[in-house]
Amino acid sequence: MSWIKHLRVGEADVYSLTDGQFRLDGGAMFGSVPKVLWERVSPADDLNRIRLRINPLLIRLGGENILVETGFWDGGGEKFEGMYALDRDETVFRGLSEVGLTPGDIGLVINTHLHFDHAGRNVTPAGEPTFPNARYVVQRQELHDAAHTHERSRASYVAGYIEPLRDAGLYEVVDGEHEVRPGLSVLPLPGHNLGQQGVVLRSGGGTLVYAADLVPTLAHVPYPYVMGYDLYPVTTLETRKRYYGEWYESGAILCTPHDPDVAFARLEQGRKGGFVGVALNE
Repeated sequence: MSWIKHLRVGEADVYSLTDGQFRLDGGAMFGSVPKVLWERVSPADDLNRIRLRINPLLIRLGGENILVETGFWDGGGEKFEGMYALDRDETVFRGLSEVGLTPGDIGLVINTHLHFDHAGRNVTPAGEPTFPNARYVVQRQELHDAAHTHERSRASYVAGYIEPLRDAGLYEVVDGEHEVRPGLSVLPLPGHNLGQQGVVLRSGGGTLVYAADLVPTLAHVPYPYVMGYDLYPVTTLETRKRYYGEWYESGAILCTPHDPDVAFARLEQGRKGGFVGVALNE
């Protein structure tokens, strides 16, 4: 069964696509939360890895096709893909095809950040722009940090899909919150790294938030469930506390980049305080 999920937000059509499944260490994904707690919601395999999905988002707004995230880097080779148990059960290209589009029909790409599981499909294996008619929106801070890595961040970036777009002048570099199209904005969501941005769609009284790795899966909605991969975990907590209440009050639809089963959700208040994520009926 196809992963593609569709809903309408005001005047916009929104499609949750996929670029396959992969696995990461459960302890790293849940940081200081004990395994006895996180394994209830994200069961681990015999290598302690949990199942994740790569979930780009297609937004059709004002006659334009806008893609949030491009997918998992395909230049790592067999060993690299085996380490992450990458399973291309579906691809972002197949998803676009199913809604009648080709890569050339994408007019704008929004990179929440430039890690290989989010922006890896920015270019083809030959180093050409995958979406040749698009500009690629990225935060200035993220573009800087991708070019100035350190021991904690180096493994997350690959020059092969970052530098060709920079050399071709195809990045649309923004600083902070910015309306990229009427009703469609990017919003800094620091914590996972400093230059991460989310995407907020407001149309016809409805709101949708693509939360990037601030909320990688619905299991990560509770405040303490912060990834060990986050460079600034306390900042992640502060960013969640800054925005969760607003997203809850507005009834915003929540999209996560890696939930393996749920495309669209909402925040609800937890029984013991804070918030939890609840899947929408799709």
